[in-house]
Amino acid sequence: MHEVSLAAGILKVAEEAAQREKFARVTLLRLEVGALSGVEVSALRFALEAMAPGTCLREARFEIDMPAGQAWCMQCSATVPLAMRGDACPTCGSHLLQPTGGTELRVIEMIVEDN
Repeated sequence: MHEVSLAAGILKVAEEAAQREKFARVTLLRLEVGALSGVEVSALRFALEAMAPGTCLREARFEIDMPAGQAWCMQCSATVPLAMRGDACPTCGSHLLQPTGGTELRVIEMIVEDN
């Protein structure tokens, strides 16, 4: 379950920001986890909630945006929606697709509370 290590990395980013920016805690943490990122969103949320007590993420609300997958088809040169890696181009049926969206995993926003 790599979501635990991803959650640990997100926690580290938040803790480092808290130390650098001198805030007490995060009240809202908004993430973007693309449909093609390979991340199980419910497992990531569970890991974040399990790690939060005693950290700057204690009592934080977690919002996770999930942008859809998108790809460029090398066969027909169309930009197409892509539900999951390995799917065929809905326009021409080719599997020569280069993902162009929905692969992201990033912190979008942190709303914080001062000491």
